[in-house]
Parts: sequence; C-alpha cells; structure tokens
Amino acid sequence: MTLTYIFHSGFVLETEQSILVFDYWMDPSGVMDGVLRSEKPLYVFSSHFHEDHFTKEIFEWKKHKPNITYILSKDIYKHRRASKEDADVWLAKGGTWSNDSISVWALGSTDSGVSWIVETEDKAAIKREQSQACLDSAERKQARPKVKRFFHAGDLNNWYAKFLTDDNPDQERYSFEMEETFNPIAHEKQFLGELKDIRKVADSFDVVMFPIDGRVGNGYTLGARQFIERFKVGLFVPMHFTTGFESSWRMKEFTDEKNIPFWEITREGETKKI
Repeated sequence: MTLTYIFHSGFVLETEQSILVFDYWMDPSGVMDGVLRSEKPLYVFSSHFHEDHFTKEIFEWKKHKPNITYILSKDIYKHRRASKEDADVWLAKGGTWSNDSISVWALGSTDSGVSWIVETEDKAAIKREQSQACLDSAERKQARPKVKRFFHAGDLNNWYAKFLTDDNPDQERYSFEMEETFNPIAHEKQFLGELKDIRKVADSFDVVMFPIDGRVGNGYTLGARQFIERFKVGLFVPMHFTTGFESSWRMKEFTDEKNIPFWEITREGETKKI
C-alpha cells in the first residue's frame, strides 16, 4: 500500500485492489498519468467546492478510464460547480456509502463540505474464506485481510487558533482573508464538536491527512494537536500547506511526543509505503 502526495491537499492512495484520489486540484509532477494507466478501479473524492480542493478536470478522467467512481461532497452540487449526473455518489455530513472494496463515511467540517473516513478491505475475499468449511475459526481469522482506515480532513481545522491567545478571544472578529465575521471560541467549540462526532464512527486511524497551514499564524498546529490528543494515529500526514514544505514539519515535534510517525513531505510526487 502506498500514499503519494500530489499537491496541497491532494493524495493518491493505492491499495492491492484499488486506487483512491483525494482532493485533486493541481498535479505539478504528473502523478495522475500513471494512475490513469492502471487497471485498478479508481475512486475520486472531493471534500468541498473550493478551487484548491476541487476542479472539473477530474471528470475528464472518465474518458480514459471506465472503472472510475466519483464520491463528492454535496456542497459541490449546491454551489453549481458540477451537475448531479457528474458524480456517482453525493454525500453530506452523516452520509455513508460502501461496496465490496471500500466503505466511506462523510463527517463534518469547520469550513465547507465534509471530511472523509475511508476503510479499505477485500469484502469479497472475506466472504470466500468464510465459506471455506475446511478452515477452522482460528485459520479463518488469521486469513482475513486486515481493514485499513484513513482520515482526510478536507478543510476541517481550528482555523482561528491565533485569536484564542488574545485578551478578548470571545468577541466577534472579521477576517479579510476569509471575508467573514467569526468568534474564535465559538469556532473552536464547533471544531471540537466535529471531533466528537468523528469519534462516534472511529477512534483510531492508520493514516491521517490533516491541514498544517502556516497562513493561520500563531497556533497553526493547534487543530492537529487537538486531533492527535483524541485519536490513535498510525501515520500523520500534513497537507494544505502553501508556505513551503518545511512549515508543515513544525508538527513533527508534537507527533514525536506521542510516538506517532510523521511524513516529512519534501516534494510533489513523493511516495511513501504504508
């Protein structure tokens, strides 16, 4: 199983049976060229309509690859960025979908759209080995393929963490970057509430892809730190960084404290074995 960094919040996860693409936007190193040549089924996820997480270019891929499934957040359709027939699956928070290869849960966000929990397993293989009467229960358990669980945060984060250190954080502010009025404490409560909802589905992940965005300012790792305090994480993968790869490495200090492996991404197109 491998994970490849495309750009920004975009990743390719390749398993033995299928390939999953998350939040494709731009592809400076041509990662998708090889993906589209693969015979494996392809699942394409877009967490929300923002242009740095979704592009209509993904729909061109089905001209070259017939076994492709689009799983998109409903806000993309609501903002008229795509037609209803463009996606095979439309999900909002609380929605689920599954087939014989993957299971998907759409969770909440503190911005637009959703975050994703995805489990990969060979359900068909499980059924086959369960039907083999020659295997005893211990042998069947040992033969069963291990489920892998992944989390892609989309734009879920404690985005206004830097304002929590002000003298009066419980006041409404205006963000020129986001063009909206917000309350830092209310926003953090919303973020922590979303984490509670995620824990109702799962409390551990083999891989977590989470924003470490230096543009947030002081405390830009706070949301990620709050996440790893509440979940067991097998590998932490930073994303959504635009101020240089090294800025995301700031999080490694905190993952090291919890003995969580951290991927120090150094370039687009870099691949890591899981």
